[in-house]
Amino acid sequence: MSPGSRSVAAGPYTEFGERVLCALGVPRADAHLLSDSLVKAELWGHSSHGMLRLPWYTARLRSGAMTAVTAPEPVSDTGTVLVLDGRNGIGQVLTARAVEEGVARARRHGISGVAVRNSNHFGTAAYFTRRAAEQGCVALLATNASPAMAPWGGREKTVGTNPWSLAAPAGERGVAVMDIANTAVARGKIYLADERGEAIPEGWAADARGRPTTDPREAVHGLILPMGGHKGYVISFMFDVLAGVLTGSSFGGSVVGPYAPEGESGCGHLLLTIDVAAMADPRDFGHRVEALIEETKAVPLAADATEILYPGELEDRNERRRLREGIPVADQTWESLARLAQETSVPLPETTPL
Repeated sequence: MSPGSRSVAAGPYTEFGERVLCALGVPRADAHLLSDSLVKAELWGHSSHGMLRLPWYTARLRSGAMTAVTAPEPVSDTGTVLVLDGRNGIGQVLTARAVEEGVARARRHGISGVAVRNSNHFGTAAYFTRRAAEQGCVALLATNASPAMAPWGGREKTVGTNPWSLAAPAGERGVAVMDIANTAVARGKIYLADERGEAIPEGWAADARGRPTTDPREAVHGLILPMGGHKGYVISFMFDVLAGVLTGSSFGGSVVGPYAPEGESGCGHLLLTIDVAAMADPRDFGHRVEALIEETKAVPLAADATEILYPGELEDRNERRRLREGIPVADQTWESLARLAQETSVPLPETTPL
């Protein structure tokens, strides 16, 4: 299986996803948001969180595990802290609402916390923390996820990858942002390797019996290894405390992931937002982050390195390039999208051979 024999432009790709979701009853604005989040991941070079996931989401919409019309309800509201019940709505729509509320409340109070329970997978966390940073805030977003790794010393998976993102305004540089899972690799990268027919590197995963493997198919049914050994495990555990236990969501082994077509997810998210203006002059803050970036990038290079990048810089470069050149599509992803197109009577976007 080749990594991809075609490319597609971002605009038509987004429109295709939007129309497919609308055909399944998702309101147009919500469908655009969900599709845009997937295509943005493609532009950033993270195809593991891109359009290969659209069939997963549509399967959950069809089964009723995820509701097409997202209608969250407030559970509690202190002004600074808001808790929303997502009522099994679309994770991206719920998280966008959390950002909207988080930024508005941080501007009033200096800092805010928004918790979402009974949500679904929201895609790439940086898609949302970038939004807050572009509005002058520092944002930390955490979510829990379905089991992917074993607790340190165990051989049965009960701990999610539980990814998190932190973003801040960076002056003329735009936004500095990190987005990581607490495993050696995001689970989506293993699914992407499987779709491309590629082996995965050693150290990413173990099979169902706990033996190291480079076969992505065995890894999907086995264990993903924590980043940094026991450190990745404990970080993931504590983010489940924040995103799962504290928000009133499911946690541990009870969370259902987007890979399963049925079963309420129960996952939770926690967004913490700080208004930079409550602590510092925003322009001065931007200049100081710029200075930190310049100092970092000026460090002498290691023997095999060609450049030092700050967090988020690679994604910004990838986006500019892929907006010009198009987004490469794995053959198996294209085949699954073609089936969706046939099922929903939505024409596939035009492509360019690679």
